[in-house]
Amino acid sequence: VTTIEGLANDSKADALRAAFVEHGAVQCGFCTPGMIMQADHLMRNGCCGDTGSIKRGIEGNLCRCTGYKKIVDAIAAVSGAPS
Repeated sequence: VTTIEGLANDSKADALRAAFVEHGAVQCGFCTPGMIMQADHLMRNGCCGDTGSIKRGIEGNLCRCTGYKKIVDAIAAVSGAPS
């Protein structure tokens, strides 16, 4: 089982964390670890072909602050998915 701490020395996870900050995808921080873990999983499994696939990939993670757009934008920026 990998936790958010398990991604501490991972360059893709570093890029994800930076993108979350750049895109304003972190607000209260409650969902951020789970979103980053799910985004990492999606990217490792090639499931970030477009924003629709990213949205479907994170639909089980709840965020009460961002409205998901900023999170999807951050993941798309790192994965190279078209917006």
